Amino acid sequence: MKTANQPIGKGVKVAIIGGGPAGLSAAIELGRLPFVDWHLYEQKPTISEIGTGITLQRNTWVLLEKLGASRHLRTSDIFRPADGHDNQYRNGVTGEVVKQTHPPVIIPHQGPCRVHRGKLQRALLKEVDQGRIRTGEKLVSIEQEHDGKLRLSFASGFSTKVDLLLGADGIRSTVREFAFPSYNISYSGMTAYRAVVRASEAEQINGLSKAMIFWYSAKNRWIYTTPLDDNDWEITCRTREPDDGDRSSWGKEVSVKKFIALFNEYCEPIQQLLSLVTRVKRFDYFGGRRLDSVVRHGSVALLGDASHPLSGAFGAGAAFAMEDAHVLAGAIRWAASAGRGLDVALRVFDDVRSPHYRNLYQTLDDIAVAHQKTFSEASSVDEEIVGQINNVSSSNRNWMYYHDVSHENLNLVSPVAYD
Repeated sequence: MKTANQPIGKGVKVAIIGGGPAGLSAAIELGRLPFVDWHLYEQKPTISEIGTGITLQRNTWVLLEKLGASRHLRTSDIFRPADGHDNQYRNGVTGEVVKQTHPPVIIPHQGPCRVHRGKLQRALLKEVDQGRIRTGEKLVSIEQEHDGKLRLSFASGFSTKVDLLLGADGIRSTVREFAFPSYNISYSGMTAYRAVVRASEAEQINGLSKAMIFWYSAKNRWIYTTPLDDNDWEITCRTREPDDGDRSSWGKEVSVKKFIALFNEYCEPIQQLLSLVTRVKRFDYFGGRRLDSVVRHGSVALLGDASHPLSGAFGAGAAFAMEDAHVLAGAIRWAASAGRGLDVALRVFDDVRSPHYRNLYQTLDDIAVAHQKTFSEASSVDEEIVGQINNVSSSNRNWMYYHDVSHENLNLVSPVAYD
């Protein structure tokens, strides 16, 4: 790996695959390093986002401010609860409020809020040098050459040779397939349904608060409702479904009637809200084994969803992606100043982010164990619902929303540790 081991100099060529939050954040961060020559490749014809809403927690806001993208989000673009709550948890069968959580004392404008994914992506895009983005470019092959560099070939016939490849291409990552050839993903057994209705109609429903609400039912089924902005109200439902051979990691439009029937045990406010749905998409959760490392070959790094099979857990995927980009850029900056190569930069990146994801996996495992205990010991559906809510809303589960990745100070890394 000649190139990887050589000290980082001028003209380091980097390819970023994927134009979601991970890829755009990496583009912004690397654009601040004068010795990096980066380009971003997106297989869709335009940089656009699918899905509905995404939650911005404190750590997301901190990173958006560092990236400069926060200034492109207006107050009218987001929904932030008037009382500053984080989440409200209800018994979805009775409608009863079981618990309402509030974040620690933080700067008000960094409080939890909900925003449409497309608006977040557009805010990030405004901070990127768009002359370095190539859309309509689907990566089809990656070859490592004798000098350690990577030859990338795209379906259009275009090819390029780079020193560093960043896989920001999501759960179906082509880059991850190259880095970890035996890796594969499969349906996890959990499915989400997502829809958007008019806020003006949702606000007329008695018992439906203008809040970010999880409505729990039995066996870890829930419905999440929240305004997205002044115009839209979001509905996300999660349930367990068998693999019927019709599962896809892409969003798929399904029958509204059948969708509503799946949640017929829910209370009247939810039934009224679901009756407003005119279109709904199903998103089957896919995932794979947990990777011990997010780097490979001294020249490949995975960012965001490509690096972890979290299947939508924690609702903080955008924050994790931005953290990855921030740490990676910091590691490259440090390695360059210390006269080290890209392989060392990637080792630093891996030493910071892989333990972080292991901690996230452990949190998932802890919740799963607590849920199984609840399911086996609860004497009624109501007791089971309260148990589930307490399991997921415990304050010690929320550390990932409030830590500042910048405190993992890469300037303090000892060069001796990476000899």
